[in-house]
Amino acid sequence: MLYAALILLSLIWGGSFFFIKQLLEHFGPWTIAFLRSALGFATITFLMLILRKPFDLRRMPWLLIAIVALVNTAIPWAVIGFSETRLTSSMTSILNATTPLWTVVVGALFFKATTHRMQWIGLAIAFVGLIILLGINPVSIISIDGIGFLCMMTATLCYAVGSQLSARLQQLSMYQISFGTLLCAMVSCGGMALSTETISWTSVSSLTILPLLIGLGVFGSGIGYILFYYMIQKGSPEFATTVTYLVPASAIIWGATLLDEKVHWNMLIGVTFILAGVYLSNRSRKYAERASDSASSSV
Repeated sequence: MLYAALILLSLIWGGSFFFIKQLLEHFGPWTIAFLRSALGFATITFLMLILRKPFDLRRMPWLLIAIVALVNTAIPWAVIGFSETRLTSSMTSILNATTPLWTVVVGALFFKATTHRMQWIGLAIAFVGLIILLGINPVSIISIDGIGFLCMMTATLCYAVGSQLSARLQQLSMYQISFGTLLCAMVSCGGMALSTETISWTSVSSLTILPLLIGLGVFGSGIGYILFYYMIQKGSPEFATTVTYLVPASAIIWGATLLDEKVHWNMLIGVTFILAGVYLSNRSRKYAERASDSASSSV
């Protein structure tokens, strides 16, 4: 189920950078983050009511949830939106794919997360696959806008810290975490949008813009966040963030399926490397946990 959730989430998030790029023609970064979180929040609330999932609002650690919402949702979403005013959507997705590496580093340095050699090897293999997949070369890297690059690095660091903090919410269901974080993100992003940007409410209901908002908010944020927090709870923060490795690959799949774009050999090889690296990284973590459990039980 974990790998099924990983692939499904990568397919859902594969179009997010495209949606953001299109929406930037009509809204500012904070407004996009607000609309995205609002639609995601509405989706989560609807699903919880339909599935009769408990809200238990009084027992939810709202301070920690608010911090997670700011670090893992509100700030990176707005920063990514701003970076896409200076970078292409494909380049932002490439830079966003450094998130798993930062997650491991942040986890080891600040959250006492256990790392293993095979985990690093798996992440390195996946990163090589990303380079092969996208045909990255020194010229394309050097030509990146500096401010856009720094913004994306800020966003990936936020994701790394946020995913580690999210693991501290194990007492809540994935529905409750998604509900709480999207609610707090909606409030914070809405406040920033109303105070710093002009929102065109007539554009929200436009038939050309509404599908983009549904794709980004309902699927990318609502359903996507349930899958993301499911992977954190059933897997680990490091495993959940490896979805960013697959996002560029899923974008290629969408292009081939919907736009009849050609699939080249480097794409297939790159995806193979990425899947192998993600699998190796997660498998090594499971073996390490089993070894740790065996050692502790024998003491």
